[in-house]
Amino acid sequence: MYLEKISLFNYKNFADISFDFDTKINCFVGKNGVGKTNVLDAIYHLAYGKSYFNPLAVHNIRHGEDFFVIDGSFVIEARTEQIVCSLKKKSKKILKRNGKLYEKFSDHVGLIPLVIISPTDRDLIVEGSETRRKFIDTVISQSDRSYLQNLIQYQKVLQQRNALLKYFSLNHVFDSDTLSIYNEQLDQLGHVIFEKRTQFLSEFTPIFNQHHHQISGAEESVQLVYESQLQQHRLLNLLEENISKDRLLNYTSVGIHKDDLSFQIDNYPIKKFGSQGQQKSFLIALKLAQFEFIKKQCGQKPILLFDDIFDKLDESRVSKIVAMVNNDEFGQLFISDTHPDRTENIVKQTHQSYKIFNL
Repeated sequence: MYLEKISLFNYKNFADISFDFDTKINCFVGKNGVGKTNVLDAIYHLAYGKSYFNPLAVHNIRHGEDFFVIDGSFVIEARTEQIVCSLKKKSKKILKRNGKLYEKFSDHVGLIPLVIISPTDRDLIVEGSETRRKFIDTVISQSDRSYLQNLIQYQKVLQQRNALLKYFSLNHVFDSDTLSIYNEQLDQLGHVIFEKRTQFLSEFTPIFNQHHHQISGAEESVQLVYESQLQQHRLLNLLEENISKDRLLNYTSVGIHKDDLSFQIDNYPIKKFGSQGQQKSFLIALKLAQFEFIKKQCGQKPILLFDDIFDKLDESRVSKIVAMVNNDEFGQLFISDTHPDRTENIVKQTHQSYKIFNL
């Protein structure tokens, strides 16, 4: 699987630009601010139906314009798939596959497996639990559509329960029968999601540990620790036990939407006790494990985006990534970098075909 070409119209800083890609390595080089990361984000947009960097879709429209269009042609198992993502101000975002409109964006997830490695991945360490839950959910959803549907349904029921709690508070009423319906739905959906997350981490963690050892070569041990209230209690019991607290807060305080993934080094939080180099190795190992897990589940090599990482890595880490490319572990690569000469020297070491785009 590979991306053959892409066209951008009014997307971020680009008015109208097209690229024809190499099936192996593609590099975007140039000074900061010229749009290297924006091209990578456009590719991500076609795979996931959303930006990796801008949560507000309208912010991806070029200044002074009313719409954007991203048009890409992928080759998947010798078949061409045209994916078009567009947005007009004050309208819903549109996603099409071969001219046919998706009714639900979730139906598209998994068609184009893709992994991005970016300096913003540090958010996985420094931000709250939602960022790490999103990481887990993104990886699982690439190969498990039922998981994604359960997750969407859980969020819908959760919003309904929260709205009911607010209604009780505003109107000074309480209806335990209606609340129990939502409790049972959350319990059923939450149990399935919890089981899938538990199973995923049991398979994912050994892959992560292997990559971390290869990249860091260090003696310290690292841990991914899944933290969920459902490890000790059934969700239905938790919801019933915490009803007084929930009525006071006007939202649901327990459930799988509170799960977290603890990143540890030698059994201590890497956020507090890991050096910058250790955190860097941890994150790259995490993303390479994501790549390998998706490749195994989907049966094809995901597209891999390296955003400005050569500027953040020492020579030994770069050489290990180059070795992985040489071993043909990766499929199509997209790289952004500020130093054209450095980039060319690195990709030449891979002995693979490549294209360099100067922006």
